[in-house]
Amino acid sequence: MARLVKKAVFPVAGLGTRFLPATKAQPKEMLTIIDKPIIQFAVEEAIAAGITHLIFVIGRTKRSIADHFDANPELDTLLRSKGKDTIADQLNSIVPKDVACIYFRQAEALGLGHAVACAASVIDDDEPFAVLLADDLMRADVPVLKQMIDIYDTTGRSIVAVEPVEFSMVESYGIVDADLPDVGSFGKLRNVVEKPKPANAPSNQAIVGRYILDGSIMKILKEQGPGAGGEIQLTDAISQLIPEPGVDAYRFEGRRYDCGSKLGFLEATMASALAHPEFRQPVRDLMKSMLDEQQ
Repeated sequence: MARLVKKAVFPVAGLGTRFLPATKAQPKEMLTIIDKPIIQFAVEEAIAAGITHLIFVIGRTKRSIADHFDANPELDTLLRSKGKDTIADQLNSIVPKDVACIYFRQAEALGLGHAVACAASVIDDDEPFAVLLADDLMRADVPVLKQMIDIYDTTGRSIVAVEPVEFSMVESYGIVDADLPDVGSFGKLRNVVEKPKPANAPSNQAIVGRYILDGSIMKILKEQGPGAGGEIQLTDAISQLIPEPGVDAYRFEGRRYDCGSKLGFLEATMASALAHPEFRQPVRDLMKSMLDEQQ
């Protein structure tokens, strides 16, 4: 029987240069969608999927991420003294008391594979673990990571989340070769190629920011040299798991918003506002009014 997936790695050491100057003094992952930082959406997804250990791989400018998920007794006391118990309770529930936060420092930005390998000391060789990229904000009735864990519990194989992209965009992704006819389907990987030219892409099915990986990948990453872009690529290590013990690709059910781009961030903000019980109707009215003014 496969071990339960209880640990999740969040690689959050990137510099966020596409969002400068907003990210000059704050992490990109702390940019807010209405009233939550991007990273919190990924953390909530992981907790809802049953994760009990949140492992953050941070850079030297990312201290505010740890501060956000840490307890703040002074703020708690202040809020309660002002009768704002509901807000205090909400802040205290971001990370439940039975969930642990662990932090590692990535001294150099040497690629996603290197960032994941920074957490190797707390992952056993035979232990599955999740990887969540906060840039990919997922909206789904069943959390995407939970969908993937349910499949892993059945197969015991590593699994990567994928979605189709335009062929003109494949150079920005790891692209898989697998039979995935419909949303909700999964199938064994035959190959994965990092950032291929469109003419060389095995498909247009792109890996997006959710993974469940076998713990043995940590040894592979530690011994692996640079790949595409001169970085240690996670997809190169995943390709070595394909023959044995095997890797599945999964076309998840839900919607991904690419918060690593400005347009994707705006789209995620608009979608979240339209789904927000307090702001749904006022935002609809504002959008309609603004569009009318542009005509």
